[in-house]
Amino acid sequence: MTTSPNTATDRLRRALSGADVPLVLLGNFEVEQYWAVGERGLPRMSSTASTVIVNRMDEFTLLLGGPRDHVVVKAAPDPDYVSYLTDLGFQLPQILSPARQDPRRPVTADVMADTALLARLAELGDAGAWLWPHGVSAAEEELASVTGLPFAGAGAAVCKKVNSKIYSRLLADRVGLRQPDGRVCRDVTELTEACAWARGRLLGGIPVVAKDAFGVSGKGLLVIREEAALQRLQRMVGRHAEGGLSLLFEEWVDKHMDLNYQMTVDRAGTVRFDFVKEALTEAGAHRGHRIPARLTDAQLAELRAAALAIGKLLAADGYVGVVGVDAMVDPDGGVYPVTEINARNNMSTYQERIREMFVGERRCALATHYPLQLDRSLPFDELDGGLGGLLLRPGDSTGLLVNNFATVNAAAATSGGFEGRLYAVVVADDEQDLESIDQAVRTRLHDLTKGRR
Repeated sequence: MTTSPNTATDRLRRALSGADVPLVLLGNFEVEQYWAVGERGLPRMSSTASTVIVNRMDEFTLLLGGPRDHVVVKAAPDPDYVSYLTDLGFQLPQILSPARQDPRRPVTADVMADTALLARLAELGDAGAWLWPHGVSAAEEELASVTGLPFAGAGAAVCKKVNSKIYSRLLADRVGLRQPDGRVCRDVTELTEACAWARGRLLGGIPVVAKDAFGVSGKGLLVIREEAALQRLQRMVGRHAEGGLSLLFEEWVDKHMDLNYQMTVDRAGTVRFDFVKEALTEAGAHRGHRIPARLTDAQLAELRAAALAIGKLLAADGYVGVVGVDAMVDPDGGVYPVTEINARNNMSTYQERIREMFVGERRCALATHYPLQLDRSLPFDELDGGLGGLLLRPGDSTGLLVNNFATVNAAAATSGGFEGRLYAVVVADDEQDLESIDQAVRTRLHDLTKGRR
């Protein structure tokens, strides 16, 4: 296949920096956990296995950067995987990684512990490069300060403010956008009022959902269907509410479809609607995207108008950067144009180059991940052989395109067996072909992992 320019990133680099500059990309996924420090919402839990996989999601940046750019990842990618991407026509960025990495900490912390890598990044800053993290917390601000790399986007305080679900709910009220009825809780008084409101909904047979203002990927959501559960939550949260709260309650509404759309707010305050994709979720957790989203022209127009209105207020609050907005369509076709705002890159941000090169307007795609139960590391060439020709090849119009391989073996250092994730995009000519390829991949992966035990 002929190589293709990375038009999505070239567009973004100009919007985020105001110039045509080289970028240093940093995949510090789940930055929300750092924005949530000191905030009182719902109880938070995470497992070591999940954390090490999330930390290797940094490899998504390979398909966002171009040959002028650098990406910093925790460890060098599998060479066969890099060759696979190059053969498909991707013009990849230059890859940097720390001399040592701790699987349990994010890539930013690994970089800060490597003086030689910090010096190299400082050289890139001197040469005119800008830093583009997945999201900006205090840790990325420290990295920028140490290396002299300017931010391609807003700072941590603005990003944290915009990313709060309380902020997005109040913003939707200001704009007049449709959203589920609900209440925000920033102190004990608002908690008492919100729980009284929620109790009335439960008595009317309407479930409510409690949301941590800085929850991510389905974490920090609690569906409440009984008054006793509401009372327990009120007592638990109320015990720690003196310093303020970051919580909200909403009606649990029926939906037909989840959506994710992206817009960009540039340095001049101009808002651009980038795309919308159908979001696949399970118990509130992100599971992938379907491309294209099955929307009517009227629904798409409503989302575009909402994006422009939201972006205008974000710009007024000092935000610059990529914005991901979650939305819903109800069973009657009505649109909820904003359920939360993500002040960072989104999973769909890292898929756009694939869409440009392989999907276009005539094909459909499924961006998803496949769980793997492994007892030892799985090399890319063995995965390739096990998939038996299902991988997308140069010249193919359909097949499976792997867009992150590092997450497959991220947890390999744990004792005994471990779980990996294969992130990939299924490209197909139609819905039937899409389902057929996806099922064939699942079958081959099951047979491959079973045969290795």
